[in-house]
Amino acid sequence: MKTLSAPFIGIIRHRMGLDGKGIVTLAGFYGCPLRCRYCLNPQAFSETTKPRVLTVEAFHDMVKVDRLYHLATGGGVTFGGGEPLLYAKFIRAYRQLCGPEIRLCLETSLHASWEAVAMVADTVDHFYIDIKDCDPAVYLAYTGRDNAPVLNNLRRLAETIATDRVTVRLPLIPGFHDEAKRCASEQMLRAMGYQQFDRFVYRVPSE
Repeated sequence: MKTLSAPFIGIIRHRMGLDGKGIVTLAGFYGCPLRCRYCLNPQAFSETTKPRVLTVEAFHDMVKVDRLYHLATGGGVTFGGGEPLLYAKFIRAYRQLCGPEIRLCLETSLHASWEAVAMVADTVDHFYIDIKDCDPAVYLAYTGRDNAPVLNNLRRLAETIATDRVTVRLPLIPGFHDEAKRCASEQMLRAMGYQQFDRFVYRVPSE
């Protein structure tokens, strides 16, 4: 059987207070379907980026040096990017190597096929989902993409797993929407069953 590999833009060790509980290793994948106006990681889709390609075994060997820190603090590995759901098979294979003790989190836009989401639904311990806005017009203006896949995945995910395993990030994005729009998105998400929200304001870069 051919081993799985994936491209990474970075692997950062010993993160605390960010990207999950405890001491976390943040692994950023290369590749993203969105083109957000204020993207924090444009290197995740830049043609000039030279990602580091790792097999799942090589990634496991790299990360396991911090296993004791992960276990002692309730931390683990958080996959971000880019869009980690582009590499759902890799994430599922990594779970088989690291075992159930290591906490796995996903920082995702959820802009992916339902098949990819379903593949990791019972593999990932916690999802951090950055929805931008539930309004299709706002989402299109900010990301350049349609949010129909995101809304569909949100509904199906709420029917598949306990929603206490999900934190929905609700940013306020100056120039694209307002507090009323953000509240409308939260109401829609609560109707789906989501209860945990991370509300914050984007810092708009200077032109």
